[in-house]
Amino acid sequence: MSETTTYPLRLPKSLKEEVVKMAKRDGTSLNQFISMAVAEKISALEAEEFFRERTKRADLKMFEEILYHQGGEAPREGDEAE
Repeated sequence: MSETTTYPLRLPKSLKEEVVKMAKRDGTSLNQFISMAVAEKISALEAEEFFRERTKRADLKMFEEILYHQGGEAPREGDEAE
């Protein structure tokens, strides 16, 4: 993060108390903890969008052909089901 900005954040008291506890447990500052939490949420939402868009391009017929393909090689040692 080369450039930063401030943002007045309002949290319910109980939530702030929990965030403070978690930041201490994580060994980070409150600001750093909240910044990372926001970054993680953005990442999760972007991943969700990526997979939603990727699903639209899926070829289900080809998937089923691969899934039910006969032949191939036998399971290797260590691949056995438990």
